[in-house]
Amino acid sequence: MPTKNPDAAMMLDRILKLLVSHSVLGCIVVADVDFGSFQRLYSLTPMSEYFVTNEDGVSLGPFMALAQDQVFIKSWSQLNNAILEGGIPFNRTYGTHVFKYPDLDPRFNKVFNAAMFNHTTIVIKKILESYKGFEQLRQLVDVGGGLGVTINLITTRYPNIKGINFDLPHVIQHAPPYPGVEHIEGDMFENVPEGHAIFMKSIVHDWSDEYCLKLLKNYYNAIPNDGKVIVVEAVIPTMHNISNSMKSTY
Repeated sequence: MPTKNPDAAMMLDRILKLLVSHSVLGCIVVADVDFGSFQRLYSLTPMSEYFVTNEDGVSLGPFMALAQDQVFIKSWSQLNNAILEGGIPFNRTYGTHVFKYPDLDPRFNKVFNAAMFNHTTIVIKKILESYKGFEQLRQLVDVGGGLGVTINLITTRYPNIKGINFDLPHVIQHAPPYPGVEHIEGDMFENVPEGHAIFMKSIVHDWSDEYCLKLLKNYYNAIPNDGKVIVVEAVIPTMHNISNSMKSTY
C-alpha cells in the first residue's frame, strides 16, 4: 500500500494490536535471535473471516463500510439532542429518513446497496439451510427487498415460486433482472403487492409500533386467508448479557 507517511507501519501495527485485543485478529511473535529483533505475525480468527470474501463472493466488509461511512458518522453528533429533545439522530442531521436519503446521494446509495447485497446473501443462505416454510408457496413478495438478492436466492432454491421484489423507486431502478422475479416499486406504508406470502427481513426494527401496525395491516390486505407473513429480525432480550451474539445484535 503506497504511502508518504513514515509512521504508517507503526500506526497500522497499533490498530492491528487493538483488533487482536478484541479477538478480531490472532497474533504470534517471532523472534530473530541473530539480529535481536522480532516480528508480529497476524492471522484471521473465526470473527474476522466474515470480512474476507467467501465462496459466494460476499463478505461483511461492505456492511462495516456502511456503518463507518461519513454519512452515518456525522449523524452521531445529534445523539445527545435526540435523547433530550426527541427525534432520530439521522433525521435531525439530514432532514429525511435514512431510507430516503440514498435517493439524494448517489455515492451513499451505492455504499448502502452494496452493504445490503452482501449482508443479505450471507443471512439468507443460512436461513435456507434450516427454514422449510417456502416449500408450498406459489407467490412470494419480498417487501423492502433491495436489489432482489433475497427473492432470487429463494426462487432459485424453490423455482415453483413466483417472486416479487418490492422496494422504493430509487432502489428498484438499480435492481438487476433475475429469472422468475418481478421488480415492483412503491411505498410499503401505502400498499404492497398481493401474494401468497409476504417476506420481510430487517424491517420492523427500524420503525415505531405505529408504523409497524400500519405495515402489518397492509400485509393482511395483500395475502389470502391461507397466506402468511415471514419475518426475519434481530431480537433483543429483556435481560442483557455480554455474549458475542448479543454484541452483534446491538
